Amino acid sequence: MSRIRINRNKAKFRGLFGIRARLVLLALILVGPLMAERIRALDATRAEQITLAARDFSSVVQHSAEAQQEVFGSVEAVLKSSAYIYTSAAQVNRSCAIMRASLRGDMPWIRSLTVAGKDGTAQCSTWPDVVEQGLNFGDRPYFKKALASGEFVVSNYLFSRLTNQPSVMAAYLAPGMTRDDDAVIIAAVNLGWMSKIMSKLGGKPGVTAVLVDNAGTVLAAPSDQASMIGRPMGNLALLPAIAAYTLNSDRQAGSLSFAADDGTQRAVSFAGIPGTGAQLIVSIDEARVSAIADYEIRTAYLQLGFVCLFVLLGALVVAERLIIKPIEMMETMAQRFGRGDWSARVARNRLPAEFIPLARAFYGMAAQLRGRERELRASNEQLTVLASIDMLSGLANRRSFQSRLDFEWLKAQQSGDDLALLMIDVDHFKLFNDTYGHPEGDACLARVGEALAGLAHHTSGFAGRYGGEEFCLLLPNTDVARAMQIGEMVRAAIWSLSVPHTTSAYQQVTVSVGVAAATPIELEQPKDLIEAADASLYAAKRRGRNTVVEHGFVRTFGTSASLVG
Repeated sequence: MSRIRINRNKAKFRGLFGIRARLVLLALILVGPLMAERIRALDATRAEQITLAARDFSSVVQHSAEAQQEVFGSVEAVLKSSAYIYTSAAQVNRSCAIMRASLRGDMPWIRSLTVAGKDGTAQCSTWPDVVEQGLNFGDRPYFKKALASGEFVVSNYLFSRLTNQPSVMAAYLAPGMTRDDDAVIIAAVNLGWMSKIMSKLGGKPGVTAVLVDNAGTVLAAPSDQASMIGRPMGNLALLPAIAAYTLNSDRQAGSLSFAADDGTQRAVSFAGIPGTGAQLIVSIDEARVSAIADYEIRTAYLQLGFVCLFVLLGALVVAERLIIKPIEMMETMAQRFGRGDWSARVARNRLPAEFIPLARAFYGMAAQLRGRERELRASNEQLTVLASIDMLSGLANRRSFQSRLDFEWLKAQQSGDDLALLMIDVDHFKLFNDTYGHPEGDACLARVGEALAGLAHHTSGFAGRYGGEEFCLLLPNTDVARAMQIGEMVRAAIWSLSVPHTTSAYQQVTVSVGVAAATPIELEQPKDLIEAADASLYAAKRRGRNTVVEHGFVRTFGTSASLVG
């Protein structure tokens, strides 16, 4: 009991003597001797403040430029997605409506999305005026480049023909079924987001921040400098100085000192926007910044006693032992969670009392994430199976079969082995449905699929439902002679099912089989093998059905003995 009481007392003591109490105690001990030194140091830091301000703004400039580049990355992803949707939807003649419906509405940096034909004429747009006014982009350099290269292209800064607002255009090729069907997806990027990014640069006396194009026209500025947008910047001679700096240093960002037209000395930080000819420029009036620094120093004498308490707290204690180390431990634990190590824990006696609830929250989050990860993994596995299986026949669907054919094709190309394909069609299946009804038709297809699955297992093949009443059987490492034998096995297996079919000449369900076999290195692509098997299947139907036909060779079963064999 005494040990329990001691532990409780320790817990209460640690709770009382937490971060706040330690900060107050240490500040009282340390602030006094440092007050005099700090006041003396303020006078020496006047010039340094200008340098630090220029350095800070240079960092902000670089981050702003990087933020714009990230936006262009998002725009590229949207264009590629829209191009895929537009191309895919063209098969159902609803490409425009589907593409417009798929565009997210929470992307403020995209003003509009337009599809232009190969001649540059707008065909579809999220902005109806673009199509109604018949805008043509064929003379725009970015349009020509996107059409010629097929790559994601970003234009230089320009003014929109429709709104006369500064903008950036991005383009990406959406290939059609033929070259004449090619289209270009064009996004008008709104520069309003750039002004929001630059808001951190506004509201500071002596500081001017602008985004200019290569001619010196202001395209974006903080809200307190918005009147400059659309006008030439004040010191056009600064652009050649920046160009010379970037040429000599081979860098797109940097800082330099510059004498303005009014004779004031200014510290300039700049960063080029990748993919464009624009520059983000921040100019600092050194004289005004120095005056502000002098005023701040005078007022600091009165406020320093209060400020130093919190400064010393953050610099000497909080940053090292009371905050940084616990946060680093929590960060390490979170990283282990990210790697899937859900058992990661931090020793409770190594954390200040204020961090213990956070640690508990992390543990709870880890437990929930582990459960959700299991659920998501199970759902993904189930979806993968459902996406590759034809639910009626139990065989692979057409998409899964195509993926397997591509895989076996590449494998056979490397090994030089033969690859055979059987295309199987249920004879007179429409008449079967009309006679017995669709439920019986589905049951018939299910039995055919079951028989093909058994044959695929026996012959080391891969069976799938190609569509409707048509099935396929892929046979790796199989020549044409063996493929014909397996084709006869398929025909006989379906015959042996003895499914009645009164409208058929054979009075029961039969199949026609088209056989094609080749060495993939002799053909250009998998579709050639499919076309050959389809041609054989067509020949089998013309030969009277219930027949196995190879590509270029016909084998029929004309007698009743062969039909049951």
